[in-house]
Amino acid sequence: MTFIAFVGSVFSPYYAWAGGPNADRADPENHCALNLALYGDAGKRWTMTERGRRWMRRSRDEFVIGPSRLHWDGESLLVEFDEIGVPIPRRVKGRVRVWPKALCRFVTSLDSGGRHRWGPIAPCSRIEVELDSPRVRWSGHAYLDSNEGDEPIDRPFHEWDWSRATMADGSTAVIYDVRQKRDGDRVIAERFLLDGSTESFEAPPRQPLPTTLWRIGRTMRTEPGVPAVVEQTLEDTPFYARSMVRSGLLGEVVTSVHETMLLPRVITLPVRLMLPWRMPRRG
Repeated sequence: MTFIAFVGSVFSPYYAWAGGPNADRADPENHCALNLALYGDAGKRWTMTERGRRWMRRSRDEFVIGPSRLHWDGESLLVEFDEIGVPIPRRVKGRVRVWPKALCRFVTSLDSGGRHRWGPIAPCSRIEVELDSPRVRWSGHAYLDSNEGDEPIDRPFHEWDWSRATMADGSTAVIYDVRQKRDGDRVIAERFLLDGSTESFEAPPRQPLPTTLWRIGRTMRTEPGVPAVVEQTLEDTPFYARSMVRSGLLGEVVTSVHETMLLPRVITLPVRLMLPWRMPRRG
């Protein structure tokens, strides 16, 4: 399961069209969404209804988007949602609680200009999931982070591969492998420990992965002698792929959540005309 709360949905065609030639001037609070993606035996579900400002309310401890909300109570993050999936209209209703083992203050720039930033909030966490529709429950490891930017995401980046793995000791290792349009590659490799501290490490070499059905070329960094293997492709879209990949990292064989983003495709007219099928809007 993944969930992403957007203030200014970076992939939204409505957000891009609202600003016209001056995309930076569009109001991000008029383009909010809660993206939920479920995978497993209960069946795949996807929701990402964008809502305008009148559906949104936020404060230091709470973010409300229509019938869904995120609430921080000082010890855990509660996410309550009641959404309709697309393109098949099936209800996705329930609640999730994320319990951080520690909070992390690490923040770094993804681009050379410092206009796009990433920071894990609770990279080592426990999650409790209780869904009414579909009716399933489970608990396990969780990861919580934050991204923010001062300009459209397609301006500085060409593509990136991102991966997150839970290590044997419960720590979390993340690799951001970023290819910029002008300033070369940036590789960020950090291990987040259970007490909230961080350790940088040298990312192993890149290995190509099989291309997706939409012809996105993926790569994974893995230690020599441990081939990277795609165990499952969860999302396959014209500009984005989410997969489960087995590889070698820091002396262990791990299974990572892996994402590839191909930014030039996001802004093409065919993709923006297709996106409303996955991202409907209520103004």
